[in-house]
Amino acid sequence: MSGKLNLDPYLVKEARTTAQEIAKQVDQYISTRTTVAIERTVLRLFGIDGIHHSVPLPNLVVDGLMEAGVLDRGAAFWLCNAVVQTGKSPQVIAELVVNEELSLTELAVTSEEVIYKAGERLQDEMLDKIKANRNQREAMIGELGEGRRPYLYLIVATGDIYEDVTQAKSAARQGADIIAVIRSTGQSLLDYVPYGATQEGYGGTFATQENFRIMRKALDEVGREVGRYIRLCNYCSGLCMPEIAAMGAMERLDVMLNDALYGILFRDINMQRTLIDQAFSRMINSYAGIIINTGEDNYLTTADAVDAAHTVLASQFINEQFALLAGLPETQMGLGHAFEINPELEDGLLLEIAQAQMAREIFPDAPLKYMPPTKHMTGNIFRGHVQDAMFNLVSILTGQGIQLLGMMTEAMHTPHIHDRQLSIENAQYIFQNARHLGEEILFQPDGRIQRRANLVLRKAVLLLKEVKQKSLFSALEEGVFADVKRSITGGKGLTGVIIRSADYWNPFESGLRERFALPLRGKNR
Repeated sequence: MSGKLNLDPYLVKEARTTAQEIAKQVDQYISTRTTVAIERTVLRLFGIDGIHHSVPLPNLVVDGLMEAGVLDRGAAFWLCNAVVQTGKSPQVIAELVVNEELSLTELAVTSEEVIYKAGERLQDEMLDKIKANRNQREAMIGELGEGRRPYLYLIVATGDIYEDVTQAKSAARQGADIIAVIRSTGQSLLDYVPYGATQEGYGGTFATQENFRIMRKALDEVGREVGRYIRLCNYCSGLCMPEIAAMGAMERLDVMLNDALYGILFRDINMQRTLIDQAFSRMINSYAGIIINTGEDNYLTTADAVDAAHTVLASQFINEQFALLAGLPETQMGLGHAFEINPELEDGLLLEIAQAQMAREIFPDAPLKYMPPTKHMTGNIFRGHVQDAMFNLVSILTGQGIQLLGMMTEAMHTPHIHDRQLSIENAQYIFQNARHLGEEILFQPDGRIQRRANLVLRKAVLLLKEVKQKSLFSALEEGVFADVKRSITGGKGLTGVIIRSADYWNPFESGLRERFALPLRGKNR
């Protein structure tokens, strides 16, 4: 037994081993497949950007290869062959292709060795740029410093990137450590990435590379003003998951919502598509030094937080193993959970403490992302402010890593600047006054908190065994997580899944696997 909760280490080990086997089963399946999003990501990493009649160039090039029936070999092969044959850059080649001045599949194919060398040179150039961004982040943190954990995480969601900048700078001056630019409603269902700076979005702002660049510049400016590095967060999910990872890596984002199951459960994106895309997107995020946030907290918006607590833990174990298979270290795993127990429940606070402390003890190196009460917030802003205060207390007591601040107006409207100010003051007051409270508290042996945590752990182990026995795909079809059922052949995006040919080639996947010391796949060099 170990820690304040006396969790059984053998059960923790059994859960982790079972989750590892579940992830490996899925990884074996996805290793033989690619997606149109991954192939578009490869083109973006080669430097291809821009639009043609409002359609992104990567989409047009990949769609052409798909129609020609050759995408199973990988977009990189055809693009790099054209680079060798024409001596032109990937961007120029893409422009020639969309203007019907060049056909990638009608060019004579040169030596594979020459094609691979060209791809590896272009791959090295981009990975060097991404590494330079990571080095710049670390240098700026060394120069400016940063906020103490839990990082205060606030959202902006105006729909207009320039108004977002105004609100983000205000939030940073008020004390925010992470600014999350909420994505426009429905963008996760678009099978393309919008282009340029955008000023219209419903419920949030479109995630585009230009918008990333604008907000990164703004946060660097305000960071120097307030004397600490301000992190930028966006949403690496949906049908363009790996593309957004690439754009974030190129523009030095720091945090990405990047869950393996969220899009399946809550956006009805095909499970095969999502599970294939999450692996490559996490490899990119890992190399860029980006912290990923997972979405287990959302399970408790559709299922009861007491009854379904073990599903959150089981999913955290699975997300952890998928991340490790992609080379992402524990220090970049912002595994998600939430303060969502009905406040009318007697001793609900004790159950919340049990869940949060359990996550901290089981994932000690993860910058856990802790979400505020939302499901049981009402229009009573005074009660809501108290609920948020209790959430903040649990966070500092249990050593959470990333604190998405609750808003007392959560149930009423998108928060105003003064709403955020009150939330920041609430958190700062409690964090300051209870900074080391967790070091002073021990829990009653075999008391309510210990018993609850061990019960959740035991149920999570049983669930993981069930998922392993039937496969993750079948478990998702049966609605094991969040009480949501999905079909392996249903949802959006299945037509974008491609079986890899024996000579498939993705130089960025193979290059990152070499850097992470992960086994190479197939003909990937």
